Amino acid sequence: MPSYIIFKVVHMLGIVIFLGNIIVTGVWKAFADRTRNAAVIAFAQRLVTLTDWAFTLGGAILILAGGYGMASVAGYDLRSSFWLVWAQGAFLASGLIWVAILIPVQIRQERLAHGFANGGVIPELYWRLNRRWYFWGVLATVIPLTNLYVMVAKP
Repeated sequence: MPSYIIFKVVHMLGIVIFLGNIIVTGVWKAFADRTRNAAVIAFAQRLVTLTDWAFTLGGAILILAGGYGMASVAGYDLRSSFWLVWAQGAFLASGLIWVAILIPVQIRQERLAHGFANGGVIPELYWRLNRRWYFWGVLATVIPLTNLYVMVAKP
C-alpha cells in the first residue's frame, strides 16, 4: 500500500496542476480577449477548453486520489474536523461551478469561436458569455485558493 508521503506528493502535484491551470488560463484568456482579434480569441478559446479537460480535470483527480489516500492511510475521519469538512465542501462547490456553468459556457464560446476563427465578426453573445465565464471563473478560483489556506492552516 502506498505511503502517506506518496499520497501527499500526488495531492500536492494535483494542487499545483489544478491551481496553476485555472489561474494561468484566466489570465491568458483575458489577454487574448483584450486583443479583440478574432483569430487570437478563437485560438485561446479552443485551448481554454482543452487545457481545462487535461489539467483542471487531471489536477482534480490527483487532488482527490492523494487527499483521500492520505486520509485513508492516516486514519482520518473525514467528517470529524472542520478543515476536512470545509475543504471537501469547497472542493465540491468549485467543481459544481465548473461542471454546471463554466464548461457549458466554454463549449458555447468555442462553438461561436469556430465561426469567427478566420477573421469573422465576434458576436455579442460571445461577449455576454465571456462576462459570465469571468464572474463564475473568479469565484471558482477564489474557492480553491481559500481551500489551500484552510488545508495548510487547519483552523
